Amino acid sequence: MKKFILKGALISALIFATAFTGCASSEKEGTKVSQEPETKKEVSNEPPSSDKMKTEKIARNDDGISIFPPKTYLEKYWDLIPGKLDHTNYYSTVCEKNRSIAVLLPPNYSAEKQYPVLYVLHGYWGNEMSMVGTQTLITNMIHMGDAKEMIVVYPFIYSSKTKAQCTGFGEPEDWAAYDNCVNEIVEDVMPWLKEKYSVLEGRENTAICGFSMGGREALAIGVARPDLFGYVAAMAPAPGVIPNSMHPGQFKESELKFAPEVTPKVLMICVGTNDGVVSFYPSTYHATFEKNGVEHLWWMVPGSDHGDPAVSSGIFNFCERIFR
Repeated sequence: MKKFILKGALISALIFATAFTGCASSEKEGTKVSQEPETKKEVSNEPPSSDKMKTEKIARNDDGISIFPPKTYLEKYWDLIPGKLDHTNYYSTVCEKNRSIAVLLPPNYSAEKQYPVLYVLHGYWGNEMSMVGTQTLITNMIHMGDAKEMIVVYPFIYSSKTKAQCTGFGEPEDWAAYDNCVNEIVEDVMPWLKEKYSVLEGRENTAICGFSMGGREALAIGVARPDLFGYVAAMAPAPGVIPNSMHPGQFKESELKFAPEVTPKVLMICVGTNDGVVSFYPSTYHATFEKNGVEHLWWMVPGSDHGDPAVSSGIFNFCERIFR
């Protein structure tokens, strides 16, 4: 098979956060304390039920995007069958060694049935476990009928023969190792997955998304191999897909487009308004796709920095639309 090694891109002095950050809330400083006598609250011994998911209304903008996914979809419930997470390994011919990978099987997975596949790519410094926090949201969406049953693959995208992990921002071999993940996914992960699990093949059954550096690589893979991936999304994608003042780019701006027969069925980009890590770079991808006449969805998540809720916003809206 012809190798599609993408051209290396310089990495600026930005720290690309890697772990999926769960939703959290904190009290603001200076909150006024009530002087009313404290009343005893009823404490329920019942475990949380998924019934409340059914009553939450999903707010959307004019493009049909749910900027903030329903909070109830981010919780675990006792009455829902969870997906099964396999943390396993395979042999990589690209890296010439065994490699770790996490695979989420849908609830009630059966080898008698075939499933479409979603690849979720982590950020800089991450590994195959960095994005598995998305499994709760995806599993809940499957239970609610908002997402198709699917197999979710979390690969380790630092694809190097000689190094176990990146060691900094200034090493060309580190940049090349991330860009090399397209070869490992296509040549090793996809055949291994087909042999081990019951998967549907074809671009109409294969999606890819990623966060930060993983978002950059998801966009690059989508452009390099649109024949294999029919759905592409990037949450807070890092710079380097196209040239800028600090990066030579993996593609020319004019190359960020698709032939009609392999145009993505879904192409999405989102980023938090307070993201000081990737800054304005995601908007340059949006502007380039617009300039090249490529249909896509673009939105910004108010108040989000480099992590959640921008990540969960991207995952929710992408999983709603793929494999339809």
